Amino acid sequence: MRRACRCLVAVALSLAGSACSVTRHIPEGGYFLQRVRIEDDKATPRRERIAASELEKYVRQTPNKRLLGTNFYVWLYEQADSARDNGWNNWKRRVGEAPVLFDLSLTERSVQNLKVYMDSKGFFSSRATCEVDTVSRRRRAKVTFRTFQGAPYRIDTVSYEFQDRSLSPLILSDTAGTLLHAGDVFDVSVLDAERERITARLREQGYYNFSVSNILFRADTLTGDNRVKLRMVVRQNLTGYDDRGRPRTEDNRVYRIDRINVFPDYDPAAFRTDTALLSRLDTIHYRGLNVVSEKRPALRPAVLRQAIPLYPGYLYDASQVNRTYSDLMALGYFRSAKISFEERPQGADSADFVPFPAASPADTAARSSVREGYLTCNILCTPTLRQSFKVDLEGSTTSSFYGLKATLGYQNRNIFRGAESFDVSFTAGYEFMKAPDAKKKRATEFGITTGLTFPRFLLPWRTGRQRSVVQPRTKVELSVNFQDRPYYRRTLSSAGIAYMWSNNRYSSFSLRPVDINVVNVRDLDMSFLMVDNPDSEGEELTPNRYLLESFNTQFIGGLSFGYSYNNQRRNLNGNATNIRFNLETAGNLIDGVEHLFFSPSKSDKPYYTIFGIPYAQYFRTDLSVSRKIMLGGVTALVGHIYGGVAMAYGNSSSVPFDRQFYCGGSNGMRGWTPRTLGQGSVPDPHGSFPVQTGDVKLEANLELRFPVWGIVHGATFFDLGNVWYIRQNPSEYSDDAVFHFDRFYKQLGFNTGLGLRFDIKFAVLRLDWGIQLHNPNNPAGERWIHDFKWKNTALNFGVGYPF
Repeated sequence: MRRACRCLVAVALSLAGSACSVTRHIPEGGYFLQRVRIEDDKATPRRERIAASELEKYVRQTPNKRLLGTNFYVWLYEQADSARDNGWNNWKRRVGEAPVLFDLSLTERSVQNLKVYMDSKGFFSSRATCEVDTVSRRRRAKVTFRTFQGAPYRIDTVSYEFQDRSLSPLILSDTAGTLLHAGDVFDVSVLDAERERITARLREQGYYNFSVSNILFRADTLTGDNRVKLRMVVRQNLTGYDDRGRPRTEDNRVYRIDRINVFPDYDPAAFRTDTALLSRLDTIHYRGLNVVSEKRPALRPAVLRQAIPLYPGYLYDASQVNRTYSDLMALGYFRSAKISFEERPQGADSADFVPFPAASPADTAARSSVREGYLTCNILCTPTLRQSFKVDLEGSTTSSFYGLKATLGYQNRNIFRGAESFDVSFTAGYEFMKAPDAKKKRATEFGITTGLTFPRFLLPWRTGRQRSVVQPRTKVELSVNFQDRPYYRRTLSSAGIAYMWSNNRYSSFSLRPVDINVVNVRDLDMSFLMVDNPDSEGEELTPNRYLLESFNTQFIGGLSFGYSYNNQRRNLNGNATNIRFNLETAGNLIDGVEHLFFSPSKSDKPYYTIFGIPYAQYFRTDLSVSRKIMLGGVTALVGHIYGGVAMAYGNSSSVPFDRQFYCGGSNGMRGWTPRTLGQGSVPDPHGSFPVQTGDVKLEANLELRFPVWGIVHGATFFDLGNVWYIRQNPSEYSDDAVFHFDRFYKQLGFNTGLGLRFDIKFAVLRLDWGIQLHNPNNPAGERWIHDFKWKNTALNFGVGYPF
């Protein structure tokens, strides 16, 4: 192992040395741009300081990207022989980068850009300078930009000028929500945001043609003392030009929807090439919708009506148009949807006016009515593939264990012409234990899961249209899974119904009022549950009674609720927060009904039964919070915290095995394989089959993600966590396995590692190699791992990001 490490270091040093020789092809008098740095103004208060990261995009020259601190990409580019045109040289030029040469004109232009940007932020007395260092390293240039913001200009007063007097009541009634306040820095970006805010509000109240160009600002900076008198001008709508080229304007109109035409089977290519297509189209009128198609629509009109909150006669509302798009795409049946509007032609003498309140009774100049127009709405929906297949692979390995799991799935997105999604998946898994003392080294798993999702709530009673509920869905699921493990065989059968919905922003909810699981355990070998007897002074082994109870045949019937928040959609390449919360309880309803109506008797058994099977009674909850912070265009730092607790009571003495928490694997403690860390600091709990689970789990992860080349991205990570039992039971397990507030932090496992991510657009394939740093299950004094051994690592393969 030491020889391999020495070879690796030698290769790294030789690569670093060769990557430094990047200036030999630089032309005479030229300089390789080694570094560009921006220093922000530390004299400006932090809340008003323009950060260097914000100024970077206005610098015209960027150095070549680097690999592990070296100019590897430039070095690789220069290794290509320009006189030869072959695959090897072309690969070097394609992967590498031509060296960026220092350009004084671009540097001067960058200084001007920085000055212009600081002016736009209200710092008109700002200045920017640059310093070029070509001496410290031969034929290399280091550029440093320095900024001085100076005293900012601040807003003194805000006034309004309404060229379109009909908009005065709407805008003045919303001044409490304005982004412009006296004393704020005069920032052009804030003015643009205020224009967009007002425009969005008016477009939600029928003003279809209103845009940000209808609002302009006049700023008077001559008042002195760095104060700005700001005046907002709300202009009329530009309708055209007369024969002398003079603009013609009129007050902005309020628009209503006249007709709604839906094309559920829209094919752009056919509409462009088939000239006779329009003559073959037929129209079905259904509750305000004109469903236009060549044949019978693939979707029933009732499904389209439920997904489209627009009706003839409604005022135009941009938010409802956006919701229409979201609801149509949420059906899962359409590949794309486009919503367009056409103004209905009106004569010059049209006088369709509707009442509108004045700003105040004293405002006699305000108009009491606005002109009304009409729109035709065309909704063009292109279906996606009705049927599809998918294949998922997941694998992990250590020095004593490896496994592979494959899933083959089929989906039909419109099985009953109501956008119902039918999916079925088959799962097969294989695991092999390398431990020489294992009685049975192979484990297999087979399962089938099927589900049917409806784009609405299926309830036993009739409900009205609940527009406050966004994208309602109901999913009915059935599954059977057979597991043949080295020490037991069991069959897991489940059935349930789930209701899912979301709000207008970033939250989604799920409720499972019916969640039934039957766990049938056979051929249980208790030897793999043996642990040291806490009451014995010798090496006597006894079965872990808690785990033994969790492996009993059980009936699990309960309900669960889930909540998730994800604002990644707001900015796909920006900072994001992801929160997940789950709450589950089982056995309470069954236990209440049994005791209320049937007065059950335990007889000689310590538990009650249903259908002759003991039913589980417990609760379980967990919370997951992750935060992604972008450090550049692609580089990101991601933090994750997870906590969960479960407790059995009533008819159960232990939480079912599949509802317990575990550590290890591709999405958690990546220095361990699944179920091989914990509980607590129990010394050497590992048997020939991993079963380390618990009632309490704490975990934290920190991961730095960075680009490597093309679709290949890298990551370095640090994980800590463990699982524990929640109750003390000296007769069944050691106190070291129990969670205690005063010592749990000493029982945390630590690992670090490296990972590769292959972003193939529709999925991210992930390979993580974790290295243990602190193993709480090792004997005292040996828990911090100082020497590298393969058995203290784990290689995990997964699909998608871990958090």
